[in-house]
Amino acid sequence: MQPWADEVHRELKRAGVSLVGYVPDAGHKRLIELCRADKGMRAVVLTTEEEGIGLAAGAWLGGAKSVLLMQSSGVGNTVNVLGLLKTCAIPLVTIVTMRGEAGEFNSWQVPMGQATQQAFEVMAVKVVRASSAEEVAPLVVSALKDSTSTAVLISQKVIGIKSFQDQTSQ
Repeated sequence: MQPWADEVHRELKRAGVSLVGYVPDAGHKRLIELCRADKGMRAVVLTTEEEGIGLAAGAWLGGAKSVLLMQSSGVGNTVNVLGLLKTCAIPLVTIVTMRGEAGEFNSWQVPMGQATQQAFEVMAVKVVRASSAEEVAPLVVSALKDSTSTAVLISQKVIGIKSFQDQTSQ
């Protein structure tokens, strides 16, 4: 269960977010469900994370507020296109569920999980980290009020550690 997702959804609505781009992710499952069910939001499933940067840029140019939901393993896909945000001073809030942290079962998740914060920072995206479920919504609220691009990283200990057993039973 993702107790923070309901609160984050309420705060996205309160801030006037009308467009949510996402790559399907178990860590964001509840938040994605809430956004998809919300008649005041358009939830757009993406093929790849960098599409979300273009989607958010277009929304901003059209006067709409958006957020991008992704997993840390997808951050590497966005590095080049994050230059658009930097060059054009486009504010983007991205909410990132972390993988590759302590207890990760999948070794392929570790390198990008360890480099996520630095990848954002090198492209001038401010990074904040939620280490508990109670920190998620307040950090998202703060990011939504900021006029710069901000990535809210949700620690793997908040979303839970997957195991190989979890993957084989699905």
